[in-house]
Amino acid sequence: QVQLVESGGGLVQAGGSLRLSCAASRITFSNYAMGWFRQAPGKEREFVAGISRSGGSTDYRDSVKGRFTISRDNAKNTVYLQMNSLKPEDTAVYYCAAQRTSSSNVLPQTYDYWGQGTQVTVSS
Repeated sequence: QVQLVESGGGLVQAGGSLRLSCAASRITFSNYAMGWFRQAPGKEREFVAGISRSGGSTDYRDSVKGRFTISRDNAKNTVYLQMNSLKPEDTAVYYCAAQRTSSSNVLPQTYDYWGQGTQVTVSS
């Protein structure tokens, strides 16, 4: 059974940084594009960042461009999300997801596997 396990969430003040990790198991990690999504209370799940299976291509939602960086280490079966200059509106549960394609997609329904999520709370 495929597992995606997120870690690194927590409480941080506005302007601070967090680094999320997502470790994959029971999956040929390099065959999957990866995405990070988030969901705030009462809101729909939204795309945050994506990375191709090779790591050569990345994509971000406009509101996080220049602040967040997605990366992956295929040798460690892990994808990361470095989040800098955090804002209160970044508060949400963050999920990683995997899809068996070369490039990531912004649509959550296109992903095959999901992690359980990690809470990120940014205080003002």
